[in-house]
Amino acid sequence: MTQNKKSQWLIYTILIILSVFMLFPVLWVLSSSLKSGTELFSWPPTIFPNDITFDNYISAFKEANFGRYLFNTVFVTIVATALTLIINTMSGYALAKFRFKGSTVILILFLSTLMIPLEALMIPMFVVLKTLGLYNSIWGIIIPPAATPTGVFLIRQYILSLPDEMIEAAKMDGANEWQVFMKVIIPLSAPVIATLTIFSVMWRWQDYIWPLIAISDTRLYTLELAIANFVGEYSVDWGPLLAMAVVTMVPMIIVFLFFQRFFVQGIMATGVKE
Repeated sequence: MTQNKKSQWLIYTILIILSVFMLFPVLWVLSSSLKSGTELFSWPPTIFPNDITFDNYISAFKEANFGRYLFNTVFVTIVATALTLIINTMSGYALAKFRFKGSTVILILFLSTLMIPLEALMIPMFVVLKTLGLYNSIWGIIIPPAATPTGVFLIRQYILSLPDEMIEAAKMDGANEWQVFMKVIIPLSAPVIATLTIFSVMWRWQDYIWPLIAISDTRLYTLELAIANFVGEYSVDWGPLLAMAVVTMVPMIIVFLFFQRFFVQGIMATGVKE
């Protein structure tokens, strides 16, 4: 075996060991969610369940009303992500390819909001939410965070790398601005749109602070609020709680696996300088 082969095997072995350490907590949660209450607290602990049971999942959906919270979260995530993609792609395209008075100032204002802590924006956002009558409404969770400066920046940086000649050629063929946007810009921006989709799903699915502020009706709770509320003052029903935690992880894994081939390409392309 050559020296290069030995080095490769050493690197692969180290990476495998690190992967096992990183994935072990996730596998432990999955395994524990399939254990009975007795086995869950047995000593010494078992890595894999002796008798696989789905009672924790059944209890979570029936007794903890987990189905409603799951529906609320799926609805918020899908609608909010759709709004985020629509608003951010249009804004990013305008800031990348249109030159108008004040465009640089608008971009600077967008980027400057990245330096403001979210906690500093909570009170004014809540006042606006209350004034518009969206408090304690599912739309109060969806609409305010729809336009994100991070998303606008990612889209703009990627579209800057697209040649202006393609847009000019499409216009010479008779395409209007809307057709250029839909038939040229959107297809070519698939990698960065996929990247923003992953980010948006992650932001909405795991969001805790804003739903906590925007709603008080338990029927409108998202999964993060439901899990936090599931922890009692004096006791915790760990079996259903672990089952709920597993269900909340699955959609994120599916979304990432579906869009992963675009993810790295989109991130690398957004580093293009103007």
